[in-house]
Amino acid sequence: MQGDTLLIKSGGAAALTEWQHHFARLMPGLRVYGWDDPFVDARNVKYALVWRPDHGRLAHYPRLRLILSAAAGVDHILADPALPPNVPIVRMVTDETRERMSDFVTLSALAIVRDMPALLSAQRDGRWADELTGRLARDTRVSILGLGELGSAVAARLHANGFRVNGWARTAKSLANVRVFSGEAQLDALLAETDILVNLLPDTLATRGILGRRLFSRLPAGASLIQVGRGAHLDRQALLDALDSDRLRYAVVDVFDVEPLPPDDALRRHPKVFVTPHIASTVSYAARARQVADVLGAHLRGAPLPFVYDAKRGY
Repeated sequence: MQGDTLLIKSGGAAALTEWQHHFARLMPGLRVYGWDDPFVDARNVKYALVWRPDHGRLAHYPRLRLILSAAAGVDHILADPALPPNVPIVRMVTDETRERMSDFVTLSALAIVRDMPALLSAQRDGRWADELTGRLARDTRVSILGLGELGSAVAARLHANGFRVNGWARTAKSLANVRVFSGEAQLDALLAETDILVNLLPDTLATRGILGRRLFSRLPAGASLIQVGRGAHLDRQALLDALDSDRLRYAVVDVFDVEPLPPDDALRRHPKVFVTPHIASTVSYAARARQVADVLGAHLRGAPLPFVYDAKRGY
């Protein structure tokens, strides 16, 4: 470890001091540099912790051994056409990631069942909307697309808050207190049993554009969407059309194909949509530094690495 360099592109120059503070405590022998530091010796860069790395940059480091995503997704890394082959990519999954995503989805689901978007519109209009009494969580079916680390944690939290929880996975699996559907053959059956759909799928060729007209047409009229997966999953025009036709009641959207979302985007202005700026599972620097330190420690010991991206599965 002595002399090995970790190069960081996450949070900008303002965050570098905090990153260095955490790594000085966790891994004292590790040299930590910012992405644009002119004094970095490319020959010593062994690890890179990145968010949306400049295309071609990672290929400049001949001794690079690990690429660590600063977020749960890795599509921002895979977008680099010059990505060095055979260098493992590790996803950022921490206990705090699970907790924050579970908080966000539960908050969103409760806001939907209590008609918060309509109540906020009534507040802006100066209307006393006492007819908006909502429904009970125990009478609401929440279906989760994707039952990986985050989906499983979200399912447990939703159940603890009284929701009836369904889930869909690519292959069959069993989860406590979750009715699990699996494979393409059971997707429509899941959708038919859904009041609120939560998207937590990975970004793969098979999942891109999945939140579109066909899927929305399979949901019961008046269902709602919580989109916390990947921006490429969502057909935004199809969502707007589904909301305008009352096929969907509400949508909470945290991730977009273009970020930041333009100020004049139609989703921002739609009364049935609640937009958040990709913060559903944003994790503290301290928690991410601990995760990185654990991964680097495993790498140094020759132990199996957690949360490695699998190109064959697409996540």
